Amino acid sequence: MGWLWVVAIGALVLAAASWIVARRAARRAAQLSDMYWQLRYDHGELKARLDAAAPRADAPPRTAPGTQFVALTDVKR
Repeated sequence: MGWLWVVAIGALVLAAASWIVARRAARRAAQLSDMYWQLRYDHGELKARLDAAAPRADAPPRTAPGTQFVALTDVKR
């Protein structure tokens, strides 16, 4: 009968330890989620700041890339 108490107390201790670990993991997941969204926000702000900046005078003008047809037989050679 005494070993049943040992098993019950052991299970209680194991459950308490698991609960503590789960709470710690949930807290860490929430923190990582907050950090992710903050990083996304900062990235958007920096991108908007770069897009709003005037182009440099020494930078070549941007042109649309031209598309050309390349025959499949030329690619195989």
